[in-house]
Amino acid sequence: MQIFEKTITVVKSDLDQLNHVNNVRYVQWVQDIAEAHWTQNANINIINKYYWVLVKHTIDYKGQALLDDILKLKTYVLKSEGVTSVRIVEIYNASTDKLIVKSETKWCFMDIATHRPTRITEEVGTLFN
Repeated sequence: MQIFEKTITVVKSDLDQLNHVNNVRYVQWVQDIAEAHWTQNANINIINKYYWVLVKHTIDYKGQALLDDILKLKTYVLKSEGVTSVRIVEIYNASTDKLIVKSETKWCFMDIATHRPTRITEEVGTLFN
């Protein structure tokens, strides 16, 4: 299993009225790191043939993040079969290594020409091992 990591710093626009990171922002970061992992691993020919759509999202909030916190985002593909793939995203406070958020998302693999679900190819399946 290949783990992809990214570090971000919490900025004022990430905060809600309670001055901690808004739950919606975590969801955005989950999507952003999944996309970054995909575009880093897939070549242009694959990207021009296929895309992913989110079909199920579960997120567990374990803690909170505040302004100027440095967060470490980690993601990996747990499994892929048929037309779907399950991805895990974990967000940690980089200073304390405390888990703040854990997310499990189910994605459907789509053919860009037909806009219909398509089986995950062997080539794509091996991108995240």
